Amino acid sequence: MKTAKTQTVFFCKNCGYESAKWMGQCPSCHEWNTFTEEPVVKTGSDSRVKDSKLPKQEKPLYINEIDSKDSNRLSTGFGELDRVLGGGIVEGSLVLVGGEPGIGKSTILLQLAGNLAASGKKVIYISGEESLRQIKLRADRIGRIEGELTFLSETNTDRIVNTLERLRPDVAVIDSIQTMYTEEAGTAPGSITQVRESASRLMVSAKSCGIATFLVGHVTKEGTVAGPRVLEHMVDTVLYFEGSGANGYRIIRSAKNRFGSTNEIGVFEMGQGGLSEVLNPSELMLEGRPEDASGAVVACLMEGTRPILMEVQALVTETGFGMPRRQSSGIDYNRLNLLLAVLEKRVGYAMNRFDAYVNITGGMRVNEPATDLAVIMAVISSFKNKVIPADTIIFGEVGLSGEVRAVAHADIRVNEAKKLGFKRVILPKANMSKLGKIENIELIPVRSISEAASFL
Repeated sequence: MKTAKTQTVFFCKNCGYESAKWMGQCPSCHEWNTFTEEPVVKTGSDSRVKDSKLPKQEKPLYINEIDSKDSNRLSTGFGELDRVLGGGIVEGSLVLVGGEPGIGKSTILLQLAGNLAASGKKVIYISGEESLRQIKLRADRIGRIEGELTFLSETNTDRIVNTLERLRPDVAVIDSIQTMYTEEAGTAPGSITQVRESASRLMVSAKSCGIATFLVGHVTKEGTVAGPRVLEHMVDTVLYFEGSGANGYRIIRSAKNRFGSTNEIGVFEMGQGGLSEVLNPSELMLEGRPEDASGAVVACLMEGTRPILMEVQALVTETGFGMPRRQSSGIDYNRLNLLLAVLEKRVGYAMNRFDAYVNITGGMRVNEPATDLAVIMAVISSFKNKVIPADTIIFGEVGLSGEVRAVAHADIRVNEAKKLGFKRVILPKANMSKLGKIENIELIPVRSISEAASFL
């Protein structure tokens, strides 16, 4: 008797692109030699799909017939994390948490589970990477855990789903999705097929039982969640945990959120007892500022609705080679080159004979163009070796013609500077019409970078 041949397809290990044949270069992410052959999991006769307990819709509805009331949200016990999630945890939601090894993903989720259990919620923490003894050691370091919080060390997805449907907890934590497997997939844990199939089964369980589920995901060397790209499409929210070993500060960003904004961030500090919230990131970013040092400027960045003051540092030195060196940390390298070209063309500084290094302190990553003027002023300050007063903040977008363009939320930025004791703000002229008069702080409007440079 002949056995049926196992059907296989090829997946890109980098982005999850699926193809019927092997290809040298992925047409989606353009990476080379990333295709791997894996068996296809047939789900047509899968009982979990046929017997799904997801609510059935009887008929199509008009827009005015749909209930738009917000779902009840659970507080994580961390105001910073609640802000990133859009106000708390939504019942039945699927949240993917990614980050580098050792960044603190398991720590913050264990603290989150403890906070929810202490508030009277039923929580289960399922680990496929650590034994129960290892979890106990971390829990002892974090502090006392009370309430209905249970732990399970398991990697079989089907057994996990059965446990969730039997216990019906309010919140479940799966650490991590790359260690989970289902026997039907027939491949090793962590493969594209296993990750996709395990996440699909956990999603059905979360939606049918109303269990808010957190999935921990490993990341690639590029910083994206490992596994198929469809994983990020399945979940409701994607959170990225950022930070470095050089300091104890961690930043949580939302790359996708079906229940809130993706512009908010949460700032935490890692300590002996786990992660604690940083309620005023501006003070954190400005700690240890140098006194009477050229090349240092305070800028204001908007992260969602939150203003954050940070220090921009620049160092300009005469190059010892024919090609000047450019290096940036926390700011886009191409954006830095553009600003230096504008500075050379519009103001006349011979930047082609100088090396330029720009750094955003505190480990922050800046993508907002409102920091353009601060970067240019820091470079000019270092170039001329003149100090910008420590009680001055600068913000504004710079165009290719050297003009300083208006930015959003100028009033919030100015009020944040005033609250922290700054006396002077250099800002775009176009923002002045909407600001009006603000007491106890001097506003210096500028139209171009030439005009801003004249203050040094």
